[in-house]
Amino acid sequence: MTTTTPSTTTRTSARAVAWGGFSPTFLGLEIRRLFRNKRTLIFTLVMPPVFFVIFGTQSDYRTNYPFAHGNVTGYIAISMAVYGAMLATTSGGAMVSVERAQGWSRQLRLTPLKPVAYIVTKVLVAMTMGAASIVVVFGVAKFFGADMPIWVWIVSGLIGWIGSAVFAAFGLFMGYLLPSENVMQILGPVLAFLALAGGLFVPLGDSGWFPMLAQFTPLYGLATVSRAAFAGTETGTLLIAVINLAVWATVFVSGAALLFRRDTTRA
Repeated sequence: MTTTTPSTTTRTSARAVAWGGFSPTFLGLEIRRLFRNKRTLIFTLVMPPVFFVIFGTQSDYRTNYPFAHGNVTGYIAISMAVYGAMLATTSGGAMVSVERAQGWSRQLRLTPLKPVAYIVTKVLVAMTMGAASIVVVFGVAKFFGADMPIWVWIVSGLIGWIGSAVFAAFGLFMGYLLPSENVMQILGPVLAFLALAGGLFVPLGDSGWFPMLAQFTPLYGLATVSRAAFAGTETGTLLIAVINLAVWATVFVSGAALLFRRDTTRA
């Protein structure tokens, strides 16, 4: 029979407090809970590959239209992988709305869990699903003839995955802002609009008011940086995209932390 000594318990508690209450055990439980949600799995692991097959597998895209470091199918593969990661991380973060409806967020006030640690946990859970979405889309894309050097597959996938953390924070923010019964119904059309406005579905072009306006939308930075290794991007454009990512990440993380504090301090 294994026993826990007081000194071990004290060290464990001290470590939890030092990390703001962050717990690998809690993280693992949250990841398993997310992957048991069939609706989320369909939304994030099935829809993006289906969209890729519909829009990116024309034979001309694979053979007659070489583009940058590969073909047009490869370009669309990156776009759909980013879209899938965005859907996955946003929906993963937005699941907090269900916890709010169940009163779970108030119970967290009784634990050592700090707002930042809670948000970090939710972001990591959402990004786990985002990574799975990128892998699935890239696997389907490779099967259907997407052509890119191996280093472009790796770099684009990693950048798309890391950058999708912005939308995990966005999902948390919206999960605290909207009621649980409406959050995903609202976020679905919002994400589709952001993808269109940010140039994820169609090229933005080099002139006119639309490309300029797109630089201020949340998805512009992620779409541009993720495709930079494949398509090649001017330094100025890449810098604007990185700034876009940093600004929106700050906005969403700060907003989520603020709403978490407000939600857990209600009587």
